[in-house]
Amino acid sequence: MVSLSGLQWWEVAAVVLAIAYLLLAIRQNIWCWAAAALSTLMYLFIMYQARLYMESALQLFYLGMAAYGWQQWRHGGDGGARLEVTTWPVRYHLVAISAVFLLVIISGELLTRYSEAALPFLDSFTTWGAVVATFMVARKILENWIYWFVIDAVSIGLYLSRDLYFTAALFAGYLVMIVIGYRSWRASMSRNPA
Repeated sequence: MVSLSGLQWWEVAAVVLAIAYLLLAIRQNIWCWAAAALSTLMYLFIMYQARLYMESALQLFYLGMAAYGWQQWRHGGDGGARLEVTTWPVRYHLVAISAVFLLVIISGELLTRYSEAALPFLDSFTTWGAVVATFMVARKILENWIYWFVIDAVSIGLYLSRDLYFTAALFAGYLVMIVIGYRSWRASMSRNPA
């Protein structure tokens, strides 16, 4: 029988809530944001303990985005109507991806020089990518699922390097769920044409 340390129990609980978040998000259920907030609070502590400082700071952003996402999904559509799934034009993606890479270079270099951060550039990439992708989820932008696939694939290696095995397994499961989420949101677009 496997014995879990105190931190691992927190990690398991955070994983369960993170799965609940994604399953609810796939279904476009507003309660995904409550699950996200609880998981985020746990991961704030876990990532700090793992010396993944950008990931830890990301949790503060996620907490704010949980509130923003709740508000957007409840009242964010035109005239306060239900927010529907949409897509971004290519130019928005070019700006978003360029901004992520610029921020990765800056924060990765700062973390390298002024901290003992583990894997500062990978940590920065997953963090800044997640900032953009989370905003896209809150606004129900279809391509968020593609961003998440790349971010989560990279995150698996990052978490394994820090012995966060449950979280790495979560992100491996996310890769499957992301495909389901993309298909579900895309189908909802055809049911609700603009």
